[in-house]
Amino acid sequence: MADGSVTVRYFAAAAEAAGCTEETLPLGAGASLGDLRTALAARHGARMERVLAVAAFLQDDELTRDPAVPVAGRVDVLPPFAGG
Repeated sequence: MADGSVTVRYFAAAAEAAGCTEETLPLGAGASLGDLRTALAARHGARMERVLAVAAFLQDDELTRDPAVPVAGRVDVLPPFAGG
């Protein structure tokens, strides 16, 4: 996230809530996943907020739900998937 922007990729219910599968957002240096969650909820509304409450984030091949983790240049928003 050298330039302060993050590319967010959405899957399943997150993509439906966002109305897209990918977008790039300016967040600023030192942003955390908690900051990203706040920005996404503000941008996409209550439906996205509900998805984010149960979603995990994948960045740099690491899955996390910790809001204190610094944001990487690309973050995948992964809501729970039904197993099969």
